[in-house]
Amino acid sequence: MGSCGTWAWQELLVLLSSLWLWVGSAQPTPPGPTHAPGPQLKFRLAGYPRKHNEGRVEVFYNDEWGTICDDDFTLANAHVLCRHLGFVAATGWAHSAKYGKGVGRIWLDNVNCAGGEKSIGDCKHRGWGNSDCSHEEDAGVICKDERIPGFKDSNVIETEQSHVEEVRLRPVVSGARRQLPVTEGIVEVRYKDGWAQICDEGWDSQNSRVVCGMMGFPAEKKVNRNFYKQAKSQPKQKRREDIGSKKRLFSERQQLNYRLHSVSCTGTEVHLSMCTFEFYRGNASAACGAGMPAVVSCVPGPLFATGNAHKKKQRQQQQGQPRIRLKGGAKVGEGRVEVLKNSEWGTICDDRWNLLSASVVCRELGFGSAKEALTGARMGQGTGPIHMNEVQCLGTEKSLWSCPFKNITQEDCKHTEDAAIRCNIPYMGYENLIRLSGGRSRFEGRVEVAVGTGNGDQPRWGLVCGEGWGTLEAMVACRQLGLGFANHGLQETWYWDASNVTEMVLSGVKCAGHEMSLSHCQHHSASLNCKNTGTRFAAGVICSETASDLLLHAPLVQETAYIEDRPLHMLYCAAEENCLSSSARLANWPYGHRRLLRFSSQIHNNGRADFRPKAGRHSWVWHECHRHYHSMDIFTHYDILTPNGTKVAEGHKASFCLEDTECEEDVAKRYECANFGEQGITVGCWDLYRHDIDCQWIDITDVKPGNYILQVVINPNFEVAESDFTNNAMKCNCKYDGHRIWVHSCHIGDALSEEANKRFEQYPGQLNNQIS
Repeated sequence: MGSCGTWAWQELLVLLSSLWLWVGSAQPTPPGPTHAPGPQLKFRLAGYPRKHNEGRVEVFYNDEWGTICDDDFTLANAHVLCRHLGFVAATGWAHSAKYGKGVGRIWLDNVNCAGGEKSIGDCKHRGWGNSDCSHEEDAGVICKDERIPGFKDSNVIETEQSHVEEVRLRPVVSGARRQLPVTEGIVEVRYKDGWAQICDEGWDSQNSRVVCGMMGFPAEKKVNRNFYKQAKSQPKQKRREDIGSKKRLFSERQQLNYRLHSVSCTGTEVHLSMCTFEFYRGNASAACGAGMPAVVSCVPGPLFATGNAHKKKQRQQQQGQPRIRLKGGAKVGEGRVEVLKNSEWGTICDDRWNLLSASVVCRELGFGSAKEALTGARMGQGTGPIHMNEVQCLGTEKSLWSCPFKNITQEDCKHTEDAAIRCNIPYMGYENLIRLSGGRSRFEGRVEVAVGTGNGDQPRWGLVCGEGWGTLEAMVACRQLGLGFANHGLQETWYWDASNVTEMVLSGVKCAGHEMSLSHCQHHSASLNCKNTGTRFAAGVICSETASDLLLHAPLVQETAYIEDRPLHMLYCAAEENCLSSSARLANWPYGHRRLLRFSSQIHNNGRADFRPKAGRHSWVWHECHRHYHSMDIFTHYDILTPNGTKVAEGHKASFCLEDTECEEDVAKRYECANFGEQGITVGCWDLYRHDIDCQWIDITDVKPGNYILQVVINPNFEVAESDFTNNAMKCNCKYDGHRIWVHSCHIGDALSEEANKRFEQYPGQLNNQIS
């Protein structure tokens, strides 16, 4: 290896292989003495609208078409890709899916070419299939309209589109025009500047299943084809007579323009373009003589079901706790996949994770097929066990548990390989009912909502009262806007006073944080109830594509818990910080003591953004007694509860100092409190509060012997936005006999099944001879 002869031989092979480039594809290098042949690469331009020499770049690798992410993309990358496509050079490139979003894999990310490489595979990149992008970041190229001499190309699409891009369901039943989601209608594909139909000759339920999956629905149902056929053939006079029927078609007749025929899907495809089909060429006016436009009817999932009977049926189908869930996603239908096994939630390793398996999960959860199968903990790292590895679904399974998979061993996977998904969800139009104004970027601004849109009238835009507006409400607003997570929820927005909208139309908004629209949150009805209706007191948001995710290391609490009787003369500073129970004020200072339950807490940031205090350094509070700044008034709550949830002791901890105590391998510390440094917790790091520092305790002086629950809640007031608040609580069982305490069964609040949690809370205490 490394000899000049071997190097020359490899160069010769690359040169020879470039002479046999086939129709926009790079053929595999012939096997040499030390290298196995690489996978075949093909390239094509896609998207619309575009010319023949520009478009979204798609690469065929490992028997699957995929796209390239625009991160770090340069003109040098475009040069290499344009030569792959048979053009002499590139004149430009496009970012942010200018030519539309692709489907399937994102094969390459952070591509860095010098410009002279023979193949895109020779450029530096993160590795095939290793990406942290979504299809909203698909890269495109604009090539110089000059062909490489002798280069044959099947990618020239000057007159016809070679594959299907956009698909829609067009409702044709009266009353369905304004009702969302659209669950039934004619299947249409984007063609040139309009839409075209598909001939339904040979159309079957597998085709319908694929279309419904694309539209965000888990299943298809049989459609009354004769109804549509009859309506199509009825004269207008007859249709007018049919005005009393429950379903009445639009009186105007749609001019049909057939584009596809002979569609044949297996039912497991995630996009219609992956099925086999044929195009009508030239004049298609006489096409589909014996058929009619393909019509599909879909079954919505529980989140999108309309009508009481439909919702009741969906609830009956979903009785019992689901064994699969999504965590850490900003939007509905996306997140890290977690499965329930042996009453404990765990993650899935991303080895061999693909769109087929991801689609099974999406449909099982009541969404459509998968848009993306994400690897490398793209939706943040989970905790606890990794339950599955090398999941290999066929795509027809009703549940992920029906798919073949391997059980995990300790060496197989880490949480850095947690699998995640993005699912197709139905179009609901929520994003059209909210907008931001006055911000410096599209991610921030004063919130404006549309009211009075129910009757098809023009919407009236108004402001949201800022009273009570916080992080949870901002999370819903950012989700509705499609802008990811909330960074801040703001109650005053005088600095964004750039809009002519001045009327307050919504008040009393109170969200749980998981809603899809602000209209789903609690709010005052028609009458406004807002003390300050001036525009400066209108609600605002700052959104972010990523968020932090804090959780406590539960085993450490269990390992370090103990009781200390601490003399009062050593607790003056703690009393000043309100770290003792209220009865301490009545004690005979400085004589006597307080009984403290002490333990260490190690708080990890497993999210995708650093955890930063809401307040800037200018407003941090200096505490002379402990000689440090507090960046958050309350960072954690410590409580002792009875088994039925009654609080018998409590403590709270201000963020004495948020910093990176330790970090995972290859992660650098960024936050340090010394010398008035920046405070926060970096992704992949943790902040350790040792059991022997002030206020790292609960004052249990007044607690009587018995069985209790120790509960620790991080970020209890939602001061700082996180991707997931459901994992912020940790619970332990406690047995206190008046002299000693036993702490055990510590776990994150949502780590166990509902049944296991019920058993935990009814725990009667240790009924053996360990306690004398």
